[in-house]
Amino acid sequence: QVQLSESGGGLVQPGGSLTLTCAASGRNADRIVMGWFRQAPGKEREIVSTINWSGGSRYYAASVKGRATISKDNAKNTIYLQMNNLGPEDTALYYCASKTTWSDYTLDYTYDTWGQGTQVTVSS
Repeated sequence: QVQLSESGGGLVQPGGSLTLTCAASGRNADRIVMGWFRQAPGKEREIVSTINWSGGSRYYAASVKGRATISKDNAKNTIYLQMNNLGPEDTALYYCASKTTWSDYTLDYTYDTWGQGTQVTVSS
C-alpha cells in the first residue's frame, strides 16, 4: 500500500511563491497518475494539477495555469508543485493524491490514495 506525505505549505505574502512536495512511500509501482488538489474553507475540493508517473504528461487547472509547475523525481518517488504569483484565492489545504488509472484524472473520486494535506495561506 502506498502512503503520501505532503510538505512545504505555510504563510506566503501575495505575489510570493512556494513549492509543495509530496513523497510517496510503500508499494507505489502501480501508481499511474499523481495529482494535487486543494480545498478552501466552505468550498469543494478542486483539482490543481496532475502528472503521469511514467510519461510525464501534465495537466493544470485554469485557475493556476501559467503560475504553477508540477514536476517529479522518479528516483525519489516524489512530486513537486511550484506556484508563483500567489493570491488570497490560492489559500487552501493542498492534498496530494494518486491513482492507478489514467482516465478521469481531474476527478477526485477516482483517486484511491490521499495524503493528509498541507495548508497554504496567502496573506499580508
